[in-house]
Amino acid sequence: QVQLVESGGGLVQAGDSLRLSCEASGRTFGSYAWFRQAPGKEREFVAANTWRGGKQRYADSVKGRFTIFRNNVKNTLTLQMNSLQPEDTGVYYCAAAPDSLPLTGESDYRYWGQGTQVTVSS
Repeated sequence: QVQLVESGGGLVQAGDSLRLSCEASGRTFGSYAWFRQAPGKEREFVAANTWRGGKQRYADSVKGRFTIFRNNVKNTLTLQMNSLQPEDTGVYYCAAAPDSLPLTGESDYRYWGQGTQVTVSS
């Protein structure tokens, strides 16, 4: 059974950092990503990476501030978020796919976590 379980969300102030983690289990994957959904808005792409690393993609709004990577030993998918801003507020979801491409569309990902809330106050 495939499971993606996020953790690490919370309430922070603008300029702070947070690290989100996603424990992945149940099968092998080719790529993974993080998406987020702000209140009243549609879910949007944040960052993606191939399972083996080396081909990251980022939304323009987070480039230079967020980093996506995987802990090879623990199979933990991580999103390091620095210089957080109020517009980064939302529910963050990790997603995984069999394809070995850093895909950016929601429909490209078959497996999803339950989400973790990130709130950034000004």
